[in-house]
Order: sequence, then C-alpha cells, then structure tokens
Amino acid sequence: MEKMESIVKYDSKPLLKNPVFIEALPGIGNVGKIAGDHFATILKAEKFASLYSMNFPPQVIPDENNVIKMASNELWHARTPAGQDIIFIRGDYQGSTPEGQFILAQDIMEILLSYDVSRIITLGGYGTGQMIKEHHVYGAVSKAELKEELSGYGVEFLPGEPKAGIIGAAGLLIGMGQINGIESFCIMGDTSGYFIDHGSSIGLVKVLGKMFGVEELELEGLETEARKLTELTEKATTPEPESKENLSYFG
Repeated sequence: MEKMESIVKYDSKPLLKNPVFIEALPGIGNVGKIAGDHFATILKAEKFASLYSMNFPPQVIPDENNVIKMASNELWHARTPAGQDIIFIRGDYQGSTPEGQFILAQDIMEILLSYDVSRIITLGGYGTGQMIKEHHVYGAVSKAELKEELSGYGVEFLPGEPKAGIIGAAGLLIGMGQINGIESFCIMGDTSGYFIDHGSSIGLVKVLGKMFGVEELELEGLETEARKLTELTEKATTPEPESKENLSYFG
C-alpha cells in the first residue's frame, strides 16, 4: 500500500465482509449527497473514521459552543436487511483543486482496497441547465455488463452522456475502481443545477432501495422539500397579471 497523504482517524475498525462502497459528497444540486446521506440514515449507519486532508479548505468551523471541527470527510458503516455491509463516505467537502481531488480519491481507494470492497457506487447530479418536470436517473458504468442490471432498477443510459464527463469524486472513484478491477458505476439524478435538488435525490434513493432490498425509504421529508422548491419556482416563473390601467405614454 502506498503512503497516504491524508490523515485517517479511526473511532473503530468494523469487521466487514465484501462491503459495497457508496460515495455521498457534494456536487451538482447536492443530489448525490442528499440521497446518500438519506440512505445512510435509513440504514442507521454509524461513523467509524474521519479523513483529514491538506486538500480540504484550510479552516476549522466552530459549533454553537465554539468548539471547532476541522474540515473532513467521514466513513460510515451500515448493514442492509439482507446482511450486505456498506461503507459510505460522507461530508461537506471535496478537494479544492483537481490535483487535490485526485489525491483524495487515491487515498480513499487505498482504504477501500484494505476492506476488499466488492463494488463501488458513486452518486451525483446530471446537470441539464433547465428546470425538470419529471425526474430520471442516468448511469455510467465501469463495464458494459453492468448496464442490464442497472436498467432493471430503473436507471437509464444515454449514449455518450454526460458529454462533459463526471467530475470530482463521483467520477474519479469509479475510474479507480475500474483500474483495480472492481465493479463500479455512477448513478445521476437529472437536475437544473441551479438549486439544492431534493426531488432529484428521491430517484437515487429509490434506485438504491431496489438494489439493496430496502422497502421503507422514509421519503416524506425529501418530498416536502421537493414540493417547496416546485412552489417557489412556479411562483418565480408565473408572470404578473397586467394592470387594467394603461400607464404607457409617448415621450
């Protein structure tokens, strides 16, 4: 194992059998983060390690009691009803530079290899630049054989998309999974990219639920937030009625 540039502090070291890894970090519309955090909460995941890096913002954040916390990502462990171990990476940060993102992905990959992960799943947003009326979930895979399985969960595949590529941890981690011979794929919820998009995240949570046999997805909170955004956007795009009084004039 190569020397890591990140500092990893373990609260515990769970014994895991062929775990699946799920990435849930910020990105377009925060779609992947919201979905991954929600799924981890459903499964009652527990934090077992924190990852600190010089590639995160050089700052600490004080809480309400003025106790500081360093910028970090966290590793969480959960087990599905069928007994499948899952490792989540969660947090509010990605690397500050392209080089930093690559180094962080390398360090995360070293940890995953030490746990003999069987599959890597990254979550993200598929930015359209347009408001979405009906959400879809799109996919990209490390090998073509995975497409049939994912299609069965409702994931769609658009040839050559996304054309701009999959950026950050969501892309780098499936790329490194491919290099190391680990089945890897990214699932993306379509989103305008203009707002934090809970509605798009719901689609990812539903796919994960089918994938891992989790039926109680507790979507009420996400649906409430999605409705708020819909109401705000509808209000913002509804034209004001014209005044009956004509105030125009020629000057």
